[in-house]
Amino acid sequence: MDSQTAESRGLHRELGLTDLVLAQVLNVVGSSWVGIAARLGRAHTVFWLAAMALFYLPLAAVVVWLNRLMPLEGGLYQWAKAGFGEMAGFLTAWNLWFYAVVSAASILFVIPTDISFMIGPGAAWLPGNKLAAPALIGVAMAVITLVAIHGLDVAKWLHNSGSVMILAAYVILLGLPVWALVRGAIPHYDPLPWAWPKLNSYNLAVFGQMSVGGLSGFEYVAILAGECRKPEKTIGRSVVIATPIIALMFILGTSSVLAFLSGQEINVIGPIPQTMRAAMGPGMAPFAILLLLGRAIAAASLLFTGLTRLPMTAGWDRLVPAWFSHLDPRRGTPVHSILFTAALMMALILLSMLGVREQEASQLLTVAATAHYAIAYAALFAIPLFGARALASRLPAWLKFPAAAGLFTSLVSLAITVRPIVDVVSRTAYAAKICTVVAIVNGLGIVIYRARPGRVG
Repeated sequence: MDSQTAESRGLHRELGLTDLVLAQVLNVVGSSWVGIAARLGRAHTVFWLAAMALFYLPLAAVVVWLNRLMPLEGGLYQWAKAGFGEMAGFLTAWNLWFYAVVSAASILFVIPTDISFMIGPGAAWLPGNKLAAPALIGVAMAVITLVAIHGLDVAKWLHNSGSVMILAAYVILLGLPVWALVRGAIPHYDPLPWAWPKLNSYNLAVFGQMSVGGLSGFEYVAILAGECRKPEKTIGRSVVIATPIIALMFILGTSSVLAFLSGQEINVIGPIPQTMRAAMGPGMAPFAILLLLGRAIAAASLLFTGLTRLPMTAGWDRLVPAWFSHLDPRRGTPVHSILFTAALMMALILLSMLGVREQEASQLLTVAATAHYAIAYAALFAIPLFGARALASRLPAWLKFPAAAGLFTSLVSLAITVRPIVDVVSRTAYAAKICTVVAIVNGLGIVIYRARPGRVG
């Protein structure tokens, strides 16, 4: 811990409470999850509430307490290392890092779809075009990389702007059913529909994506603890403030999608643009969709910023080459880690587009991210239950109950990731791809750990 604290002195503390609250909203609230939840129909409220009780609130509680004890750059990596040792910390960070790479790539993947909705039917070809789509994503990747190299003094304004944009987009989305009801455009609107769901593999797969996918992210901002002002207080407060806002956005947002798209094929890449176009027509929809484009770029930038810090902190512990920990002397940013990660993300996006339709490619990215995130979350929730006694004894006894609920949900979500929720070329091939990726990535992580520069003997 002492070496980590010493190394972090080169970082610039740019993030305050307002920045962190907006970052929580930006990181947790995406545009695709309300479309995925809408596939459950009127049962979505039950699923959202179950996911919040079994995962969302337990996550908030565990993150607040662990960050209070260890407000360190690297977040979950440092917590897992303290709870289970160096190798467990590294593999937890490895899964979290891979999640962030894949998740940021999947967010950027949405950009061509949003643009096609913004332009209209004449641009329906854009998301599936193997030249235009990667070119658009590549431009966004270049912008994110340059902002990351400059530092959080600039990046936080991009992140804050993106958070304001997603809030504005959801204000519009949530207001559309009321506006349509007043105009007589829809016969009725139920903001909190209630129906008992069927417990089958499909619904469990959706539940897994809604919980570990849609409701995850509170711990991610803690990766930047060394770049926050008073992180032991501000990160926990940001979680408490953002929690009810995010819950309402997801539940009411899903109801808005159903108000206009019930009975239709819902596009899981861009359900909000699809809803806005159905409700507002071609005139006003482009402005609302533009807000989502801004959010997508900002959210990918926030994820990208955090994932470049994990190799940096692992380098401080001599678990990866010190090359990843090199900081720009003026900006205090890990330039080498940033450039390496940018190249890896673009390669991953291009590979995901080979031989499959765009919705299947997006789902492969999303589910692969969910699988690795579930592994990282299993480690997170296991800390209060099975972690080192010296650490666990400093946590309140009641924290074991939400930790157990979160651990159970994480394991269920991990097990069900092989079940696709969109039409795919081959279910068997789809499941095989997910399992293969998880096995290869974790096997590679073990190899890298055992070949670490700081290994003795």
